[in-house]
Amino acid sequence: MTKRRVFISQSFAIFSLLGLSLISCSSAGNRSQSQQEAKTMKLASSAFTNNGLIPAQYTCDGANISPPLNWDEVPPGTQSLVLIVDDPDAPEQTFVHWVVYDIPPTIRQLAEKNPADKTLTNGAVQGANDFGSFGYGGPCPPSGTHRYFFQIYALDKKLSLAAGASKSQIITAMADHILAKAELIGRYKRL
Repeated sequence: MTKRRVFISQSFAIFSLLGLSLISCSSAGNRSQSQQEAKTMKLASSAFTNNGLIPAQYTCDGANISPPLNWDEVPPGTQSLVLIVDDPDAPEQTFVHWVVYDIPPTIRQLAEKNPADKTLTNGAVQGANDFGSFGYGGPCPPSGTHRYFFQIYALDKKLSLAAGASKSQIITAMADHILAKAELIGRYKRL
């Protein structure tokens, strides 16, 4: 009788632990799924579609002004946003066209023709591009069609870097603080 009670008691303990493990795995799976859902942001432009051609007015062949950009589905807990625009098809290394950081989390767009000021009116800060200036520098590929990656990151902190920070400084400061990312690719070939 005693052995039977011990066996039943041990069996109950094993089934209880197994049940807790299954619940824990299910909860972890739900957390992972909801984190992935939260990591889905969208970035778009009214000037061009994803993988579409960037109109000349936003390039060195035109007015060389920044295109309008908008984003949504910024995850909860976002403290700032970062925008990086670069060209991985440049001849020697990825060429940086625009970096903007410490964009307030309530902002959902950057209008067309942003000024080359160190700080934008919405409080965002501009970094240095590879043209050696602040603000946007449009596509100007030496040959062929290049891809321009517009990437926005939601961060769980404000970077608080001085104006003019480089892309590499921003990437280093963002490490382990990215909540979500969205990407828009535009293409351009010189006229």
